[in-house]
Amino acid sequence: MRPRIAIPADTLTEATNVINERNAPYAPRPAIEAIVKSGGVPVILPSVDPKFVDDYIDLFDGIVFAGGFDVDPTFFGEEPHLKLRMTYRKRDIFEIALLKRSVEKGKAILGICRGMQLINVALGGTLYQDLSEDKDIYVKHSQDAPGNFPSHHANVITDSRLYELVGKRPYINSRHHQALKDIAPSLRVVAKADDGVAEAVESLENDQILGLQWHPENTYKHYRDSQNIFADLIKRAAKVAQKNNKNN
Repeated sequence: MRPRIAIPADTLTEATNVINERNAPYAPRPAIEAIVKSGGVPVILPSVDPKFVDDYIDLFDGIVFAGGFDVDPTFFGEEPHLKLRMTYRKRDIFEIALLKRSVEKGKAILGICRGMQLINVALGGTLYQDLSEDKDIYVKHSQDAPGNFPSHHANVITDSRLYELVGKRPYINSRHHQALKDIAPSLRVVAKADDGVAEAVESLENDQILGLQWHPENTYKHYRDSQNIFADLIKRAAKVAQKNNKNN
């Protein structure tokens, strides 16, 4: 059986043109396609009350925390910055609970853009609510180029799993206005932009978590290093599935 990869759903705040429903859950099509082509089975999880997280946890082997709204800053002890954009607290509450339980259960975890930021916050880190808070930042991190094209480079440390997947200086796409500030104790930064913005994190003690500030799902079809990211997730999730099968 192929590894099952969960994607917590985002929320469409406007009414759909099909069923005229507001707050409909949805998942990004590029991430779904990348999971399928890499050998996984996508499982979409709509946000629910966090007390139901345990009902979800056995449905998947790995999980992708994808992009979306800004993370509510009250989760890392701050009031909203003037340049904070839309947040969706219900999704934050659900995903933080789901992330923590996924860590406890040993699931393979990939964070993309907001997903990496949420992982950092859930594990005890903080964010720059807007890149203007860091006066040393000079790279354009919210590109005007189409999202499936790269726009700036990242510098990857050589003693990391990410280095094996994308090399030392990958050319990446970028569309974010927030960034990691204080890094969670269980994570380490393994890639930075030339201006020092954290572009990737990994678990300190194992291979459970990989977080990226860029969007490999948008470049998956054309760039080998983006394909490697999803292949790695499936490989890690397959180990989780194999372990669970032995225990059952």
